[in-house]
Amino acid sequence: MAENSRAKPAGQDYVVIESGKTSLKDLYTKEDWMAIWMGFIILIVGLLIFLPRPPDKMQENFNKHNTTMKEEAAKAPFKTVAWHQASSALKRIRARDQSFGKTIQEFLNAPSRWASNPVNALYRSKATADAMNAPHEEGAKKAKAAQEAALAKAKEAEKAAAAAAFKNADLNKKAEAEIAALLKAGEAASKASSKAGNKPYNRIPYLIGLAIILGVFFGIGKAIMGQSFGKFFVGFFFVFVLAVFAYMAEQQNTMHHYGFGFPLWAIVFGILISNTVGTPKWVMPAVQTEYFIKTGLVLLGAEILFGKILAIGKPGIFIAWICTPITLIATYWFGQRILKMPSKTLNITISADMSVCGVSAAIATAAACRAKKEELTLAIGLSMVFTAICMVGQPAFARLVGMDQILAGAWMGSTIDSTGAVAAAGAFYGEKALYVAATIKMIQNILIGVTAFGVAVYWCAKVECAPGQQVSWWEIWYRFPKFVLGFMIASIVFSIIDGAVGGDYSTAMIDQGVLRGFTRLLREWFFALAFTSIGLETNFREFGQYFKGGKPITLYVSGQTLQLVMTLVVAYIMFFIIFPDVAGKI
Repeated sequence: MAENSRAKPAGQDYVVIESGKTSLKDLYTKEDWMAIWMGFIILIVGLLIFLPRPPDKMQENFNKHNTTMKEEAAKAPFKTVAWHQASSALKRIRARDQSFGKTIQEFLNAPSRWASNPVNALYRSKATADAMNAPHEEGAKKAKAAQEAALAKAKEAEKAAAAAAFKNADLNKKAEAEIAALLKAGEAASKASSKAGNKPYNRIPYLIGLAIILGVFFGIGKAIMGQSFGKFFVGFFFVFVLAVFAYMAEQQNTMHHYGFGFPLWAIVFGILISNTVGTPKWVMPAVQTEYFIKTGLVLLGAEILFGKILAIGKPGIFIAWICTPITLIATYWFGQRILKMPSKTLNITISADMSVCGVSAAIATAAACRAKKEELTLAIGLSMVFTAICMVGQPAFARLVGMDQILAGAWMGSTIDSTGAVAAAGAFYGEKALYVAATIKMIQNILIGVTAFGVAVYWCAKVECAPGQQVSWWEIWYRFPKFVLGFMIASIVFSIIDGAVGGDYSTAMIDQGVLRGFTRLLREWFFALAFTSIGLETNFREFGQYFKGGKPITLYVSGQTLQLVMTLVVAYIMFFIIFPDVAGKI
């Protein structure tokens, strides 16, 4: 901030540092504000598409299934077969499963899974689909038969317990065990059915259409900001194609199994080009990392619903909001005092990336402290590698030691950086683990805005403020990444909508409609474009100075180790000692 300082006048104890104030023109010429407007345009379009089109007899089915669940809950001291069937039917009421919703998803979906032929990610003939289904069809039939057999056993055991008026503890226990076996058989049947459910498709026309629409959408934003629409639009197709390749690499069976997702591949493909033949000059106007990801982060804000956060109670909030800032502060202190990292901006960016929620926090923090692009790229690269390791390693470790699903979910949700990787790891371990992990990660994501504000204040007041100087609030406002406001407002607005319309309606129309059926799909495309842009503007020659002594890796490993151990201990204390009643309700 030296360039913003003025000489100290005689008789004055400090200098007020001011960088400038937001004008009305900034609201449509600055990238942060444009990301907010574009994000909200998408959110409004999603609401207009889904809310007027609820599934047929939706409220009638809500009442029917809820009545069944209420009656069954009063009938037995455990969740009966009918209760689970009604609960499953309730979850299947989803706005995105309607014909128009499926059309939208088909248009926005990424390339599909493939094994040995990458063409299958974009195009699959009927003959190919039939050949892929053949070895799995028999397995699907056996799994279905096993499910039916498990259903018969569960009903028989439940009938015996009912005959004893549910007062025989042994019969009740046996019925619960058979119902648990039924649920497990149902999951196996669903997986087997999906393996045998390959259908022919041709994604190429949809991808071309999506590229044109997104190119025009972002290009108009660039034009409003005073830049060339044409140059952006032409270069955009190159960036989009690389993003498609990144999705294709992620969808390869082996890569998908080990958690090497599209963010990592997008960066790798971009780096291969930028560090060999070089990124073509005509592509550079479309290499817009922050433009893409800031718009995506506004959409991410809408997915953070306060109702879901409160549902998991105080333990989840405590784990996310106490462990995370402790790790952030401790890691930054360790980097400065012990490792003696020369770059404070790299130190805090890595600390936020690792402790808060990965790339999203890194982007916001880097903007707040004005980190160099090379430092942001390095932090994101470390995050991608360790996310893949943790996504596979943490569920495997939890299974090895027989960790409780709630404890495992809390542990993974607070320590795995990527939201998608958290969901994958939780789903691998179990349904409860998935719910807890995803909810805690959602709670943790709120800290993106808090972290950005805190870093902006600290950098202005301490790091870049010379002794005897004072920083005005305008400087903090000027430095604060404005797109975070969009992120926070989107969360507040959609949380209000969620609370106003009620649980079942919100789940079916907002969560399983507007968000999962529209905005989340677009958000992931925006992130893919952003990661591709990171790679295309990254030059390895500029990284040497940051890797001296291996300090960034040492910082990340040390911070992640602290977070893994502390979160596991705190999660156990919160869920099983202080608030065991919450764990019992999940």
